[in-house]
Amino acid sequence: MRISNTTEPLHAENANLSGSTFSDVNLEGAAFSDVKLTGTRIENACLGGVRIRDAGLKGLAIEDCDLTDMTIDGVKVRDLLAAYARLSGTA
Repeated sequence: MRISNTTEPLHAENANLSGSTFSDVNLEGAAFSDVKLTGTRIENACLGGVRIRDAGLKGLAIEDCDLTDMTIDGVKVRDLLAAYARLSGTA
């Protein structure tokens, strides 16, 4: 199935979209609930203001990203990384 040049909302329910590709797509305000994203690659994405709740993050890798104002359970990630660096002697 190919969807291009549309502004109509897409509603997918009980669907297997594994192997799909999304490129130059605006998903602002989209909601994902009970989704499986295992093995998914997200690159060059604006995730500002995204809230992830009640999610399994085992094996999640965040690389080469701007962590400004990013929090985990209300704690700024930059503060966590700075504290880790001090404790581990890498600061």
